[in-house]
Amino acid sequence: MNDITSAELKERQANGTAPIIIDVRETWENEESRIDGSRNIPLGELPTKLEDLEDLKHQEIVVHCKGGGRSASAKAFLVQHGFDHVRNLIGGMQGYQQA
Repeated sequence: MNDITSAELKERQANGTAPIIIDVRETWENEESRIDGSRNIPLGELPTKLEDLEDLKHQEIVVHCKGGGRSASAKAFLVQHGFDHVRNLIGGMQGYQQA
């Protein structure tokens, strides 16, 4: 599935059609700034949280980090484990704050 831009995500949030948003940054980063409605699961904890996410396998999920690197890894990991609608937020939190 194609990745998502900050502008598209903000538009979808504004019209009430936002996907599930998972922030894979560390907890302290999430505490400094966060996207409304996002769920914080640091990348290193993702393997242990797979069971908790099982019911989201066929829903649209957007993963993000600071700039896009960790979330690209998270996307690949989730897809590898059967999640079929995962998108990476292009530019990460930095891009989102500038959009």
